[in-house]
Amino acid sequence: MTGSAPLEPLAGPPRLNELAPQFRARSTRGIINLSDYRGRWLVFFSHPADFTPVCTSELIGFARVEPRFKVLGCDLLALSVDSLYAHLAWVRAIQDRFGVSISFPIVEDVSMVIARAYGMMHPRATDNSTVRSTFVIDPEGLIRASLHYPMSTGRMVGEVLRLVEALKLSDEDGVVTPEGWQPGGQVFDPAPQNLDDAGHAFDADQDWYYRLHDQRPRTA
Repeated sequence: MTGSAPLEPLAGPPRLNELAPQFRARSTRGIINLSDYRGRWLVFFSHPADFTPVCTSELIGFARVEPRFKVLGCDLLALSVDSLYAHLAWVRAIQDRFGVSISFPIVEDVSMVIARAYGMMHPRATDNSTVRSTFVIDPEGLIRASLHYPMSTGRMVGEVLRLVEALKLSDEDGVVTPEGWQPGGQVFDPAPQNLDDAGHAFDADQDWYYRLHDQRPRTA
């Protein structure tokens, strides 16, 4: 098998809370089926090209914090439109030069089918370079967040980690996170959705629309 299995064409890139487009493709860790990640969170991110400085720095950054993603029940999956053999050589070069092992898979997408299905490249692009796209996919296979950076600017891996932590907290505790939230920081109750909820909120010490409080303690 070479390249990627065909996907259903989309009218546009997938939107938030839609099912992530499924695919089956070769990778540096064998054949990847996106459906294999069901039941866990997944950060799926693309690179414009192998053996480029910004992409190399990002791979190293993700590899160094991968254990922290694992603690959250989140896997990492990279993609580049270069060939599997280029991926393998790149991973080896990073190991030899920087002493960093890239244990998460890098998917081959020579046909650019996956990249186009996810909106990682413009339909009228003049070359096969993708933007730096990042998708956070939840355990149900839904896209919960997406980030897109130009080729010239590297991602901040810590922000992707923070984003996954915030999404998990919102799902598990029914709260929303303020600007600049960091794990362990205060959170908001969601805005009231009906008169009964609004009535209880008006009785609180804080403004009804801005109810900031500490995170609830976790029970064993």
